[in-house]
Amino acid sequence: MAKMIHSMIRVLDEARATDFYGKAFGLEVAERLDFDSFTLVYLSNPESEFELELTINKGREEAYALGDGYGHLAVSVDDLDAEHARFTELGLNPGKLVEFNRDGTLFARFFFVTDPDGYKIEVLQRHGRFK
Repeated sequence: MAKMIHSMIRVLDEARATDFYGKAFGLEVAERLDFDSFTLVYLSNPESEFELELTINKGREEAYALGDGYGHLAVSVDDLDAEHARFTELGLNPGKLVEFNRDGTLFARFFFVTDPDGYKIEVLQRHGRFK
């Protein structure tokens, strides 16, 4: 069986990105690998083995075009309301809280936040399939 281990995104500013992901999701640098033309930074936290890989291409100055293929990353939390309040206090500008029902039953509660490079992250209440 295959095991999902990381997802990669390209970012312009390593410090800005690691600060955002640290504040928002408690992700810390697990490993940083510097190469001639790029740097890889692996972020993780004790909650999951899954990592977010940041790729910083040296010399790049213009923002990345996210295109129409990127959707979002998703994380789950125990207390969505508390996280939304915390994000607001930190000035991370979370979107509105949304309840999504299916066949009259709660399917998901969530909000979205956008990182400094424009990537969307869905923050879901742990419930049902979102563990």
